[in-house]
Amino acid sequence: MMERMGIEMKEIKEVEKVVIFTRNMDLVIKNPVVSEINAQGARIFQVTGEVSEEKKQREKFTEEDVLLVQQQTGVDRTRAIAALEESDGEVAKAILKLTTQG
Repeated sequence: MMERMGIEMKEIKEVEKVVIFTRNMDLVIKNPVVSEINAQGARIFQVTGEVSEEKKQREKFTEEDVLLVQQQTGVDRTRAIAALEESDGEVAKAILKLTTQG
């Protein structure tokens, strides 16, 4: 009956893990059973398995932040990173800290 409606379903074999990345966490599905449903050209995936949530570690600053601190203060990379870490990733605070040190 599904075929008459243009719907095909098949299991995807040998899937080891499925990960759904979100902004704040990753959903990790271990030992998944994955089915693909093709309904009139639309591919739909159905996933079941053991789900765990992994909270993402957010970086306090980016590589661009490090370069900006270096450019604005003339310090080396190591000092720029240290200042950013001490300033909780706040670029302006790190620059101020480095430029007001005697």
